[in-house]
Amino acid sequence: MFPTGSWLNDQRKIGLGLTAFGFLFTFLGVVLFFDRGLLAMGNLLFLAGMTITIGMQATMQFFSRRKNRKGSAFYLSGAGLVIIGWTIIGLCLEAYGFWLLFCEFIPIVLQYSRRIPFMSKVLDVPGLKAVFNKIAPMGGLPQTMSAADARSR
Repeated sequence: MFPTGSWLNDQRKIGLGLTAFGFLFTFLGVVLFFDRGLLAMGNLLFLAGMTITIGMQATMQFFSRRKNRKGSAFYLSGAGLVIIGWTIIGLCLEAYGFWLLFCEFIPIVLQYSRRIPFMSKVLDVPGLKAVFNKIAPMGGLPQTMSAADARSR
């Protein structure tokens, strides 16, 4: 399915699967009235999946980067509060920390999602389209210069 030496090796497939299950458990924990067990399991699966996907050293560097320290503190303290039983407060802290950590990736994900046939239809729903069009310019893929712009420099 994937060529040899592909970036998506078996370890990364497992990591992405664990991350997806982490999101699923977190979603189910919220839907089932902030169930502490599901939320805690979602946190652990997300962190384990991220660690397996990009490696232990890269995960530690990501969370300890100077610009990510605030988001890391909120996310990890929220995860701790969920584990000890303060689920709503912990989930709010986690959500804010997650936003601080990963907000720069959201425009990239939105641009990629617009290329997927089913997702492009979902993203074109009028209410969602207005929100996503405001989020998309915040960052994303680098813009390419046209030939005329390149000559004028």
